[in-house]
Amino acid sequence: MIQQSAPGKLYIAGEYAVTEPGYPAVLVALNQYITVYLKQTTNGGSICSSHSKGMSIPWTRVNGQFVIDQRENPFAYVEEAIKITEDYVRELGYPLTFFDLQIESDLDNADGRKYGLGSSGAVTVATIKALLTFYKVNKEPLIVYKLAALAHLALNSNGSFGDLAASSFGGWVAYASFDKDWVNRQKSTLALTQLLHQDWPKLHIEVLTPPKDLRLMIGWTGAPASTTQLVDSVKDNMEKQNASYQRFLAQSYDCVHQCIEGFRHQNAEQIQAAIRKNRLLLQALGQNSQVLIETETLATLCDLAEKFGGAAKSSGAGGGDCGIALMNTTQSVAPLIEAWQAHQIEHLNLTVHQDNKH
Repeated sequence: MIQQSAPGKLYIAGEYAVTEPGYPAVLVALNQYITVYLKQTTNGGSICSSHSKGMSIPWTRVNGQFVIDQRENPFAYVEEAIKITEDYVRELGYPLTFFDLQIESDLDNADGRKYGLGSSGAVTVATIKALLTFYKVNKEPLIVYKLAALAHLALNSNGSFGDLAASSFGGWVAYASFDKDWVNRQKSTLALTQLLHQDWPKLHIEVLTPPKDLRLMIGWTGAPASTTQLVDSVKDNMEKQNASYQRFLAQSYDCVHQCIEGFRHQNAEQIQAAIRKNRLLLQALGQNSQVLIETETLATLCDLAEKFGGAAKSSGAGGGDCGIALMNTTQSVAPLIEAWQAHQIEHLNLTVHQDNKH
């Protein structure tokens, strides 16, 4: 049986701006995983997950193509990941076969509520890695990322696909999204193998090394948020304030660049200063777009972290989910954890996932 995992992620800096091609963000992959188990079958296959209470959804092939009954399909990301990966495998000349695929997830709590760690990205990457392993094809991180991005493009995702980069590469990642219009145009003229080996305009993925005196703390508000809805709302409302939005993009670009430079030069104070600046930019974006990015609980999370010497902000689209704090390793984190708990904020005791071979 094949077993492949992909880590969840959190955004550290650059949210919202990163949905525009070429605008940078920093993410981190975490040691919470989605794991895919895959075994060969003969005349048909099935998909099931830890969330489907053991119920399997069957699939088959029609003219060699993967087909699943859409009336009972809760696995849209998995389906697209299978289709795009098998297109790639077919182009490479490998014969396709049937398989059963099982999905297990760590990316939510015991009650089934999501932490906001990027489950759709992780399940896409884990599925692709499992299939490439199954068909004995090299699973280079950049190829995995591009296959995952094409799968999400097929579903008209409005995201930046930064979660796919973090899940594909692991560790701390500097990321800028590619030009989606260019990729969509190339899809109609190039073979998939050619497209995967092209340089995608504006795409940047760089694995970063954090300073040794930098400690990541994660707090969970207990309130799930919808990234898709929040991103749509901000973009719709900011269309009427284009000058303000362009100013936000420029300021975010400079801020995140300073954050990345802090990683490159092992300067924890520079990174923390950029985090504080990014928090202010996201607060202003929320006010201008009339979208609640930093909720009252997230504000409390951040203010408490600042009180105990950290630099903090909301993570991802905001509106709930998680906030992050970057502390110095010389500081005790026990007082912050206790203060968070007093305000019903759960400290997630997670570490950074470094090895993309997990």
